[in-house]
Amino acid sequence: MTEILTRTDRDIARAAAMLAAGELVAFGTETVYGLGADASNAKAVAAIFAAKGRPHFNPLICHYENEDAVFAHVEANAMARRLSDSFWPGPLTLVLPRRVTCPVALLAGAGLETLAVRVPAHPVAQRLIAALGRPIAAPSANRSGGVSPTSAAHVLAGLAGKIAAVIDSGDCRVGLESTVLDLSGAEPFLLRPGGVSRESLEAAIGPIRRGITPGQAEQTRTLRSPGLLVSHYAPNLPLRMDAAEVADDEALLAFGPPLAGAKLVFQLSADENLNQAAARLFEGLHWLDAQAPAQGLRKIAAMAVPGHGLGLAINDRLSRAAAPV
Repeated sequence: MTEILTRTDRDIARAAAMLAAGELVAFGTETVYGLGADASNAKAVAAIFAAKGRPHFNPLICHYENEDAVFAHVEANAMARRLSDSFWPGPLTLVLPRRVTCPVALLAGAGLETLAVRVPAHPVAQRLIAALGRPIAAPSANRSGGVSPTSAAHVLAGLAGKIAAVIDSGDCRVGLESTVLDLSGAEPFLLRPGGVSRESLEAAIGPIRRGITPGQAEQTRTLRSPGLLVSHYAPNLPLRMDAAEVADDEALLAFGPPLAGAKLVFQLSADENLNQAAARLFEGLHWLDAQAPAQGLRKIAAMAVPGHGLGLAINDRLSRAAAPV
């Protein structure tokens, strides 16, 4: 059962404790209600995808208490500094390169080398992030493909029983999602119009490009952003899906009981839990990529994962990892 919490200090503290325990809590921002998880907890982040019925590993936006906290996790350029000074707290999301020391779960950024970040202006969001003491990963708090929620009632209509709690934060001031601006490349790209106008952004940093399609982005690999999986994650070692046996030169990405003969194994989920497997997928590919060569292994064999629920997303990422470069 989903609890309905208020904006009192006591309930904010309760919500933060739920997040710290790996549970999901919806909360209001100035844009729309977000479905929040501790951004540093991969299992909690995976639970967002399950609750929303999200069909792909799209990057999530991570919400921070202030710009100093943001820039401790991502690399800021001069444009990012100007924009943060002008528009944070507020409905602007910036896509920037992750720092090596960034503790945010890889799944929150879809395995990319960038992270979508913002500082929300809503007092409930600010208090919740401060109480947790860590960034909160939060897409809109609705079933995937539905209308974005701007009230607690909207959240409950789609997610009641699927999340731990919703903080009734009142109606959302802006009522549409944040503007998303990619600053990870040579030029700024407007990926999604929203609460901050393009004109306002250009007044601060100059011309901004727009119009590239996901297909063009994938072909040119110039963007790394939520909703546009520009460069699919691929390990250095070739990957083979739906493996029923392991060759002598292959490491194994296991799901359930490992295949016989594997010399090096990373277990996604011994009891075939798709939520756990999703949380561990990127970690496993990174680990096998780093460990396999030392054992004379030149490839990765990935066991079959069911195609339902989060398995659809897992297989989507595996197929991208297995695709020829």
